Amino acid sequence: MTTADYIALAFFACVWMGYSWLLKGRTFFGRTSLTHAMTERRREWIYNSLRRDLKMIDTQIMAGLQNGTAFFASTSIFAIGSCFALLGATEKVDAVFADLPFVFHGGHAAFEMKVGGLAALFGYAFFKFGWSYRLFNYCTILFGSIPMLRDAESDIIAAERAAERVIRMNVIAGSNFNEGLRAIFLSIGYLGWFINPYVFMMTTAIVIFVLARRQFFSQARLAIMDAGPPSNLHLSPVRRDIPSSGGSDLPEGLR
Repeated sequence: MTTADYIALAFFACVWMGYSWLLKGRTFFGRTSLTHAMTERRREWIYNSLRRDLKMIDTQIMAGLQNGTAFFASTSIFAIGSCFALLGATEKVDAVFADLPFVFHGGHAAFEMKVGGLAALFGYAFFKFGWSYRLFNYCTILFGSIPMLRDAESDIIAAERAAERVIRMNVIAGSNFNEGLRAIFLSIGYLGWFINPYVFMMTTAIVIFVLARRQFFSQARLAIMDAGPPSNLHLSPVRRDIPSSGGSDLPEGLR
């Protein structure tokens, strides 16, 4: 490998660690990240569950979180297997790269090291997803310890402690899931290294830019931030004490 390869690899590692450090902070340029905003929504969800006895909705949400984590864990395993299969086709890949422009080929050893690094990247993602799946499983068990509505009203302190345990476990599981997903995204930038180190740095910077934009400047972030009701909202509150005509409780505009 050349000096440019080592510089590009160091750039990749520094940018990854810097972006992870940035997300651990509360704000960036006065903007709360999407991850931190979702942490508050997780807290609202768990505390809302204290107000209902029937928690089928909550268990369905937990199941959805686990299924999504299991999907990405399985995908990471397949990606690792593909990397090992790629190592067995080094000569064919060399023939393909030899005909491509702007591709710097440093030999078999350099190519195998790059593929090994890509496999390590997917291995890191797998361990993060696997741990996240297990933590979501623990979170489901802790959720079962949340008292029913009547018991929660009689001992609100114990109910809040149980809810806080679920929240902390859920946030940790979500954090591990995000770290695994970040590794998957950065693997796209890592593919630029197979062309040349300069493309590697460029693709890494593009991926980090896209991720940062989604965290701090996206419409998804605005959608979950606290905001007032829209000015063009025409729905009126439903009066439960006065039955509406026709036996329907819906406002007139929605019948």
